Amino acid sequence: MSVIIKGQRLRADIIKCLYYKKVLSLTELSKLTGKSLPLVTSIVNLLIIEGYVIEQGLAPSTGGRRPSMYLLNPNHKKHIVAVAMDQLITRLTIYDLSKNIVFPIQYLDLNISNEANGAETLAQFINDCITKSGIEKEDLLGVGIGMPGFINAAEGVNNSYFKMNNGETLQGFLKEKIELPIFLDNDSSLIALAELHFGEAIGMKDVMVVNIGWGTGLGMIINGKLYRGNSGYAGEFSHIPLSESNNLCSCGKRGCLEVDTSLLVMAEKSEKALKEGAESSMKELFKDKSIHAGDHFLHAVTQQDPLAISILSKAAFQLGKGLATLIHILNPQCIVLSGRGAKAGKMLLPSIQQAINEFCIPRIAEQTTIKLSKLTDEAELLAAASLMIEHSQFEEHPTLSHIKTT
Repeated sequence: MSVIIKGQRLRADIIKCLYYKKVLSLTELSKLTGKSLPLVTSIVNLLIIEGYVIEQGLAPSTGGRRPSMYLLNPNHKKHIVAVAMDQLITRLTIYDLSKNIVFPIQYLDLNISNEANGAETLAQFINDCITKSGIEKEDLLGVGIGMPGFINAAEGVNNSYFKMNNGETLQGFLKEKIELPIFLDNDSSLIALAELHFGEAIGMKDVMVVNIGWGTGLGMIINGKLYRGNSGYAGEFSHIPLSESNNLCSCGKRGCLEVDTSLLVMAEKSEKALKEGAESSMKELFKDKSIHAGDHFLHAVTQQDPLAISILSKAAFQLGKGLATLIHILNPQCIVLSGRGAKAGKMLLPSIQQAINEFCIPRIAEQTTIKLSKLTDEAELLAAASLMIEHSQFEEHPTLSHIKTT
């Protein structure tokens, strides 16, 4: 491998380290990248000249010489478009390299199951938002997209939604329409990565991250890395046949855990109970059709509405049964409850813990802690932005290409 290619790769690795760790010394960057201190120093100096990196100051005193600390420049022009999709709503925001939002979150009502021209609608939405932001495309690293479905991230294909014709991939279609690099991945996998890098799973090796949303998803961190399985589809937790109902799942099978535990199902059960005469604050909330019933349901839970808590508790107990299965098989250090449904907070925990106590061998269960995400529904947006960090080469500015590193 040539010196130029090695230097290019190290540039990208240094930027990734600073993106995830925020502030690091040259020595820490050397250890994380596995490269010599002189080489790391020369690359960092070059990144400072280009405006990617700035020096923050000196580290706190530990008795010896205080090292200089470095971070990504929040005023650098490079930005990332992050798109988080679920079955009903698509969100978009734009981050700078310090993970600050520089363009407010935009929303698109898009039912990905029923939208015939969903890919075209998505492309138009992204282009419209970029135009509205006023940021030039040359200042955008690209677009990272998280979405539900069986996704082959390497090929840029969603095998569940947005199926294309004539062998075209969704990634290729969007790249042509938006004229920017595009990368996409499964929403639950991305949420797991967000918790690993920015949330409750920082520094952990074996973690299960449950995405509680309109569906129920799972991202698995094994030995500190996202586990995808043989063909990339690992983590289909929601289709474990644990439901006692005979309701048909979106996958076409019956008995899936998701038919008891998704927010869509909880909202539907709430509406059914109201029609049958139950009293609840949701009776007024559901009249506002500008907000999805699932979000109204979560609001009612946080306000300790008795009906909402009762329905949530039953769903959480079923979720706990599924988690007991995971604990027996994988013996994780931690399980993080994340995604939109994590907004229910501590209301989720009693029934989940009850199910684990009932169905899990104590010696194994006591080794696993259950945590609530603080990122909640921002997790997918943060991880969608990280897709671009992972795939960007951060090519050297042409006016500095004469500077050699050794």
